Amino acid sequence: MIFLALKTEDGRITGKISFYCWMLGISRQSFYKYLSNKNRPWKYQDLADAMKEIVSEDECNDTYGRIRMYQALLLKQPEGVHIPSERTVYRVMDQIGLSHRPGRKPNGLTKADREAMKSEDC
Repeated sequence: MIFLALKTEDGRITGKISFYCWMLGISRQSFYKYLSNKNRPWKYQDLADAMKEIVSEDECNDTYGRIRMYQALLLKQPEGVHIPSERTVYRVMDQIGLSHRPGRKPNGLTKADREAMKSEDC
């Protein structure tokens, strides 16, 4: 879509739109919908700003996960910010780069040795 918008100067060059849409495998309707929504602000921008504010309050807050961030948002109740579900909070955190994925924790430190496991009865 961005390529098509650049080539047609946001739809001002109308002669090539149908050709480009056909080559890219998209419909003209979806291209015009993209153009109408391109300059619209993100609907979760207020929530993202509230999350960034919570993270900047303390140096330990940058390790907040989705549950703790959701609880912090419920506790603070920022003015004019609708607090969605916990899953939406996770998605917004992922988009603004605040989500932390813990490293893999293996169950054991050593590998079992079959020779060491044999009993004396054999």
